[in-house]
Amino acid sequence: MVRLTNRRVLNIAIPIVLSNATIPLLGLVDTGVVGQLGQAEPIGAVGLGAIILTSIYWIFGFLRMGTTGLIAQSHGQGDEAESGAHLLRALAIALAAGLFFIIFQLPLFWLAFKLAPASDMVEALTREYLGIRIWGAPATIGLYAITGWLIAVERTRTVLVMQVFQNGLNVVLSILLGLKLGWGVSGVAWATLISEWAGVLLGLWFARDVLRGAVRAARNVATLFARDKLNRLISVNGNIMIRSVLVQASFTSFMFLGAAQGDVTLAANQVLIQFLAITAYALDGFAFAAESLVGQAVGAHRPDRVRRASILTSQWGVAGAVILGLVFWFGGGAIIDMLTTAPDVRAEARQYLIWLGFAPLIGIASWMFDGIFIGATLTRDMRIAMIQAVLIYLVAVLTLPQLWGNHGLWASLMILNAARGATMALRYSRAEQAAQPVI
Repeated sequence: MVRLTNRRVLNIAIPIVLSNATIPLLGLVDTGVVGQLGQAEPIGAVGLGAIILTSIYWIFGFLRMGTTGLIAQSHGQGDEAESGAHLLRALAIALAAGLFFIIFQLPLFWLAFKLAPASDMVEALTREYLGIRIWGAPATIGLYAITGWLIAVERTRTVLVMQVFQNGLNVVLSILLGLKLGWGVSGVAWATLISEWAGVLLGLWFARDVLRGAVRAARNVATLFARDKLNRLISVNGNIMIRSVLVQASFTSFMFLGAAQGDVTLAANQVLIQFLAITAYALDGFAFAAESLVGQAVGAHRPDRVRRASILTSQWGVAGAVILGLVFWFGGGAIIDMLTTAPDVRAEARQYLIWLGFAPLIGIASWMFDGIFIGATLTRDMRIAMIQAVLIYLVAVLTLPQLWGNHGLWASLMILNAARGATMALRYSRAEQAAQPVI
């Protein structure tokens, strides 16, 4: 087997970090394009439409994580036909989910506007935007599966190529269709739709050999979609989905409870939560490296390599967390000033900036253990650990804000991340046990 080295970890991680860096650019350009129309409604429509679709598609983020763990293990075993079969099954789920959203788009959008009502003009423009973009649902969800495969087999440079290609095409088409041709909101929507399908087609082209190999090895659909294989896929992904819903619910409750502190505090929390988004973008690469390398070690039945992969990737993750903490500690004020021009929000955000200086170090264990457990497909343990962490968070969030206001709310969020890391640390030995040779 290929040696586990720092260079190998960085070869996986750095392209992911660079790929993540392109994501905010897309939203910036879309907002800039509709912003040139000189009206507030198009900006609101694109923003609202993007949030609605992101919330819908986010549910299927488990497909990326579950696919990575399963394929990494097959790759570690040297079973490339089964790697391709895992990818085909994930793509089938993506296609089915995408078609579901297309067929039931009207009730879904009705529910979305009931939950997030808007003015008549904004709602009309948002419906126009959604009516175009929803046809990209199979492509968007399918990209989760393809990205999971690429991470599992350590082809993260290809992930970067796909991201740059898709986002670059989206930017060019948004400017061309939205501004040059004057299509406005619908132009931005068409640009994204075309880019999504172009991205998934490029991904399928990269995966063509492994998909052909899976089809040849299976010979028939019944073998490819055997019940035991599908049950494992559903089990792995189902646990991840429950865990992800709990994570999202916790962060949503944080924002809702922040609203009770007043409009200025709510705005300050929204600004500061972007620091956590920056942290995730910057450190994702090391967690993804853990997914790939731990998964391959489990597939090869090498507990020693599970331990080494966990240590190597975590060391880099901690180093990145320290650097980010120092950046936030000494440069956080400048970042706040970049994110908002409101003097009262700037002043309020600075009061709570201290928490963000510690946040990367407090949270790094949870993010790295996520990667380790995904690689080992210990998703049931992830779900149980998350439930325990949320219970601890509930105790904190129901008491600390009453004592310390918004400081107590931020303390509760830090406790959540610390509890996530601690509850998974107690189960780490299971990752090495998962790699024990079958006798």
